[in-house]
Amino acid sequence: MSTSSRLPLEGVRVIEFTHMVMGPTCGMILADLGAEVIKIEPPGGDKTRKLPGLGIGFFRTFNRNKKSVVLDINTPDGHAAAEELIGQCDVMLENFRPGLMQKLGLDYDTLSKKFPRLIYVSHKGFLPGPYEKRLALDEVVQMMGGLSYMTGPAGRPLRAGTSVNDIMGGMFGAIGVLAALRERDFTGQGQEVQSALFENCVFLAAQHMQQYAMTHEAPPPMPSRVSAWSVYDVFTLANDEQLFIGAVSDRQFVTLCDVIGRPDLASEPQFADNAMRVAVRPELLARLGDIVKHHRADDLAAKLEAAGIPYAHIVRPDQLFDDPHLKQSGGLVPMQTDDGGTTEVVLLPLTMGGRRPGVRQALAKVGEHTQEILSRLTGRATA
Repeated sequence: MSTSSRLPLEGVRVIEFTHMVMGPTCGMILADLGAEVIKIEPPGGDKTRKLPGLGIGFFRTFNRNKKSVVLDINTPDGHAAAEELIGQCDVMLENFRPGLMQKLGLDYDTLSKKFPRLIYVSHKGFLPGPYEKRLALDEVVQMMGGLSYMTGPAGRPLRAGTSVNDIMGGMFGAIGVLAALRERDFTGQGQEVQSALFENCVFLAAQHMQQYAMTHEAPPPMPSRVSAWSVYDVFTLANDEQLFIGAVSDRQFVTLCDVIGRPDLASEPQFADNAMRVAVRPELLARLGDIVKHHRADDLAAKLEAAGIPYAHIVRPDQLFDDPHLKQSGGLVPMQTDDGGTTEVVLLPLTMGGRRPGVRQALAKVGEHTQEILSRLTGRATA
């Protein structure tokens, strides 16, 4: 962003028919960048607001900086209001099951005839093709797209520990919006943008596909892989604390041996260079493990940082609220929640002109902006 207070998407109006994670992520990105995002919720509110368990944080995380309007689009009046609002917007987002928006007459083919400048973003399980009518979840496509195979131990496919493809799908939806807005500047025409979970996941696995294409050997899962580096692992230290340590060059290996008080290891013939160390990696890791198990994690981490050796504590998500870098760099900021409380939220992982796009308003209550937004309606939709 420039040094002015203006956000890059100010003046762009977005209407959002979404729930769960993928569509809301797209809307949140656009909202953080300054767009007016109008979230259409059914009577009673988006069910994502009330998810339990691992889904309890979805709504708070992916719906900031939006306005909430309650409409029952299954009724004639609600449908008419929704259609008129769409006509007043630059962008429409949706992520419902295949065929639903067409059944409601809110699909791109129908709307584009009335509103040719509309940019319509569908977030789906699959792009057009043999799978397009299948229902998908993040876990489903992680299994189909190679990610679970690569993440878990051999024979035990394991999904990633967060909604990787849903979030990534929203990101690509937002990228599509930005490109379509730019194209509309030249053509005057809107277009349909599609983003999909399965294709996201295959994109994540693409490097391993090329690994096979180049070696003609199926890549092993990450826990079973042959590491390119001899020291690139998690070690258990004193008091059962854990630390990841990566020494990825000969110089870093020599430095690591000095840091742990064993410079003699670096002079042993079988450890002379990285290729030789990889050949005897299990022996090397076992010996290093026996040495570092007597070190305290914080003490060793300080020495590794001073020496320029990559390392990381094993951190739980709840501990990130106290991460000094996130706090001091402005990556965590307070947001008023829809129940009147306050929580710290994670901002978009980027800066523009040295500033972080942030939180501009409280998390919307169900239908909080219904009167404000519907008062704009004139009964006449415009393209």
